[in-house]
Amino acid sequence: MQGLNPSNRPHGDPSRHAPNRPAPARPVAPQQRRRDPAPSRLAYRLNRLMLTPLYRRLLHVGLPAFLAVMVAGIWLSDEDRRASLTGGIDGLVQKVQNRDEFMVRMMTIEGASPVVDKGLRAMLPVELPASSFDIDLEKLRERVLKLDAVEAIELRIKPGGVLSAVVTERVPVMLWRHARGIELLDKTGHRVASATSRDVRKDLPVIAGEGADKAAAEALALIDAAGPILPRLRGLERMGERRWDVVLDRGQRIMLPEDKAVMALEHAIALVRAQDLLARDVSVVDLRMGNRPILRLGLDAQNMLRRARGQEEIPTGDSADGDRAVASNNKKKAG
Repeated sequence: MQGLNPSNRPHGDPSRHAPNRPAPARPVAPQQRRRDPAPSRLAYRLNRLMLTPLYRRLLHVGLPAFLAVMVAGIWLSDEDRRASLTGGIDGLVQKVQNRDEFMVRMMTIEGASPVVDKGLRAMLPVELPASSFDIDLEKLRERVLKLDAVEAIELRIKPGGVLSAVVTERVPVMLWRHARGIELLDKTGHRVASATSRDVRKDLPVIAGEGADKAAAEALALIDAAGPILPRLRGLERMGERRWDVVLDRGQRIMLPEDKAVMALEHAIALVRAQDLLARDVSVVDLRMGNRPILRLGLDAQNMLRRARGQEEIPTGDSADGDRAVASNNKKKAG
C-alpha cells in the first residue's frame, strides 16, 4: 500500500514504500491545579459556629451592646460630663412639666358645707398655679380624710387646669355626751364634730357614757325599736361599757341586758302596751334577768306601801335614798 503523500514516493522505484514519519507534536498548555471545592476545617467550623443561634445573637447584639456600654462608661467617668448631662435632663423635664397644658390654675370643691370647705382649703397645701406633675393626689386625699367631717373625697385634675374635689360628708345621727363634752357621731360611731350644748341639735337622740360611741349601731337599733315610748325617750346610757339603760322622762329607766338588748326592749314595750306599765309609779324596769322583769317602785308608791304597813315614810328626796331605806327595813325584818 502506497503512502498517501505522493511527494514522499521515491522517484526511482515506484514499488517501494515511503518511510512513516511521526507528525509534529502540538504544543500542550501547562495544566492548572484544580481547586478543591471542600472548605478547610477551620472554615467549616467557623461556618457551623455562625449557624448557632446563641453565637449569632451574641455577635449581632451582645458585642455592639458591650461596646456601647463601654464607650458610655468611659464618657460618663468624667464628673463634669455627668453634671452637664444631669442638668440638661432636669432642665428638659422642667420645661416639659411647666408647659401651659400641664398647669393647674384653680380648685373647685363640691358637696362640702362652708365650714368643711374652709377647712379643706386650709389643709390642701397647693399653691396655684402649679404643675400637675407636682401635685400628689394620693397624699392630698390622705390629708383630707383626717378631717372628722369628711367620709370620702374624690380628687382629680380636669381639663383646663382645674383641681376638682368632690366631698362626701359624714351625716350626724346622734349626740354623744361623755366626761369630756358633747360630740356629734355618724351611724358608725365616728366623730363628726363637737357641740357646745344639747340645744345645738335638738332633733338628734342622745347617748351617754364611756364606750357608747363603739356601740353606736346597737344604739340606733334600740332607738328604732323604741316606737311608742320614743316621745318620752331622753336618751340611752352605756353602763360599764357592757349594756344600755333606756332613760325616759319622769325619772323612769329601763335596764337592758348585755345580749339581745333589742329583743328585751321589744318585750318591755309589749308590757307597756298590755298593762300600761310606765303610766304607773315605777322608777325602774329591770330586764337583765331575761324573761323575769323586776320593777322598782317610785318614791310615792313606796311611801304609800309603807303607810299601809304602818312604817315611817321616806323623806322626799331621790329614789336612791328610798331604795336604801327599803333595803334597811327588809334587813331589820329579816333579823
